[in-house]
Amino acid sequence: MIKRLVTLLGVVILLAGVLLIFTYDLVKIDWISFMEIQPSYKPMEHPLPVAEDSIPIEGAAYVPGMGAPANPVPADQVSLARGEELFSINCVICHGKSGKGDGVMASFFKFKPVDLTSVVVQSLSDGAIFMTISTGVTGRMPPLNENLNGRERWDVVNFVRTLK
Repeated sequence: MIKRLVTLLGVVILLAGVLLIFTYDLVKIDWISFMEIQPSYKPMEHPLPVAEDSIPIEGAAYVPGMGAPANPVPADQVSLARGEELFSINCVICHGKSGKGDGVMASFFKFKPVDLTSVVVQSLSDGAIFMTISTGVTGRMPPLNENLNGRERWDVVNFVRTLK
């Protein structure tokens, strides 16, 4: 009887020891969680398309197929100050403080970010710069239409004009 009790106690201690090993992550097992098998697990990997005939809360920023829009925001001090602040938050990391494409992340890219002070960029219309900020450049620049609303993108366009 004592021998069975000792054996049973030994088995219970062994099972408790194994359970504690897994509890304290000494042996790591990657358990499947529901988040890993969802289609939205990695952000923006496969974003859902915008619903047909939907209009953003702030109104349509531009109408597809109608060309580049005209700048509705005057380049006053308020717009330039907001544009400078938004540029420093969203653009400086790649384009650099002066907009020359020498940001801290520039050395990690296959393609150098565009020099915003160049004649090529400064000769673009405000609408073309707005569209580039909104839709991005495939493989080079992410679209910022989800980060910045229409007014904020126009403020950034007005600030980019001051970089020449």
